[in-house]
Amino acid sequence: MKKMLLALTLFSLTASAAVKVKRIDPTNWFVGMKDPSLQLMVYGEGIRNANVSTTYPGVKITSVERMDSPNYLLVYLNVGDAKAGNVPLMFTQGKQKTIVNYELKARDKQGEERMGFTNADVLYMFMPDRFAASGTKKHPMPGLNAYRVDRSQPSLRHGGDLEGIRQHLDYFNQLGVTALWFTPVLENNTPDDKTQSTYHGYATTDYYRVDPRFGTNDDYRRLIDEAHSKGLKVVMDMIFNHCGITHPWIKDMPSRNWFNRPDYKNNYLQTSYKLTPALDPYASEVDMDETVDGWFVPSMPDLNQRNPHVLRYLIQNSIWWIETVGIDGIRMDTYPYADREAMAQWMDRLNKEYPNFNTVGETWVTEPAYTAAWQKDSKLSNINSNLKSVMDFAFFERINQAKNEETDGWWNGLNRVYNGLCYDYLYPNPSSVMAFIENHDTDRFLGNGNDTLALKQALALLLTMNRIPQLYYGTEILMNGTKEKTDGHVRKDFPGGFPGDKQNAFTAEGRTKEQNAMFSWLSRLLHWRKGNEVISKGKQTHFIPFNGVYVLARTLEGRHVLTVMNGTSKPATMPVARYAEVIGDADEVRDVLTGRTISLQDDVQLNPRETLVLEWSE
Repeated sequence: MKKMLLALTLFSLTASAAVKVKRIDPTNWFVGMKDPSLQLMVYGEGIRNANVSTTYPGVKITSVERMDSPNYLLVYLNVGDAKAGNVPLMFTQGKQKTIVNYELKARDKQGEERMGFTNADVLYMFMPDRFAASGTKKHPMPGLNAYRVDRSQPSLRHGGDLEGIRQHLDYFNQLGVTALWFTPVLENNTPDDKTQSTYHGYATTDYYRVDPRFGTNDDYRRLIDEAHSKGLKVVMDMIFNHCGITHPWIKDMPSRNWFNRPDYKNNYLQTSYKLTPALDPYASEVDMDETVDGWFVPSMPDLNQRNPHVLRYLIQNSIWWIETVGIDGIRMDTYPYADREAMAQWMDRLNKEYPNFNTVGETWVTEPAYTAAWQKDSKLSNINSNLKSVMDFAFFERINQAKNEETDGWWNGLNRVYNGLCYDYLYPNPSSVMAFIENHDTDRFLGNGNDTLALKQALALLLTMNRIPQLYYGTEILMNGTKEKTDGHVRKDFPGGFPGDKQNAFTAEGRTKEQNAMFSWLSRLLHWRKGNEVISKGKQTHFIPFNGVYVLARTLEGRHVLTVMNGTSKPATMPVARYAEVIGDADEVRDVLTGRTISLQDDVQLNPRETLVLEWSE
């Protein structure tokens, strides 16, 4: 087990006879939490049979759990009456004794003060390894399993880091986004396999340590603090479903049921990747087993959240990162693959501690009824997930189909979007659903092309409809690519983020004419959206596509926004009279996207695939 991140002071009472304590997770904890209980996972050779005691005021040992492995001990404490300070924990085995000073810290702020992301935000998603590198890291770094940085290989590490991100925080303000979601930053110490690596971050090998290739825990805190100073929130990507194959838990399993299929070498079970059994009232046992207990891939062991000690470890880890670095939200990877009731317990704990915080779960099924059943307080589920936000894969699928179709009188083109949004009554809270047109697991919206008309339609809709919008890095500079050969082709390096890059797309001077046009268009829309309560709080009305034109309206206290899209490759007309209920007496309106004035005294003529975002006040 590697050296502890935050040093625990060890006092050996007998130099030659000390109980060996190598590590304790969490590395520290906090006083003043609503839930006063605390699990300590103690690791050390032969620690299982040690007795534990403390004399620290306000701290009580409530139970000690002796694990199957001789090298783990779980100590449960109640710290409800404790003050910040170092808690002396005495570990005794026969004549062997060791005292560990365990730190309890004061909280930076109360849980109610931590504000999560909402539909007033726009999340910008990217991969730290592929966004920007500071140029200060020398690779390979000592103490890590074999890896190499090779930007010519799409599935190896490219060398991006937290400092590189920090150096470009002003870029996000220039663009106009308000929150940053980047893929996991925790240690991924699985060795490279020829041309494959865990650069993506989804194979955690230490839940309390930032991957050294990205930086340190302090670097992460510094990045978040500076992001906050610039008005940017930070969303942390977490994974409770699985860890990495080189996590110390695999070499030395704390208990026989710490993982699903722990005898993986002789009894490996691959997940089916089919998530429907998780909610299917007719699901067979074999289907459910494959979905929930199967491993995501052989290099990602499946954690057993039904084990209460595993669940407590994961819950505390999420709280620790909120308190330690001040994240503003969590995106939970592979949400339905984990145990449903256990995840609901986690969300219940977080909601009680942080009532204004937000977590979004990845729920990759493209039917609105499925997604809606995972949202907090859904009447479609017999188990309340307590999960405030879910990812709208239905919209993602439909907008990506629509871009290649002509909008007809029934099902095709933008009808697909209408026919998805009309089921929003299934959601307890549609405004807390996160929508997107692409992400790190999908083809780029542009594919291998550059159809900016379709892209602008998708973005205009994404940023004006009743959703939490998420953008994917590089869309603003027309980055494209598909997953035909490897995921790496939709996760390319941001131009200018790495030393020696020939192009610097972080600046207007470094972008092409076409890239600047797209950047300016999207930035104008994003800055207009920021703080615009018509979009975050306004009533939504939309109209069945008529003669190929789809119209979506937002209204709040006499202010109006009308998103108009010609979903055909031919000129079209928006008949003003048909939309009288939202247009009212308005005669001249402003197009947000161009700044030009448009008359509504006559029908509006639209060019092929043209998009308008019109606004006016009564």
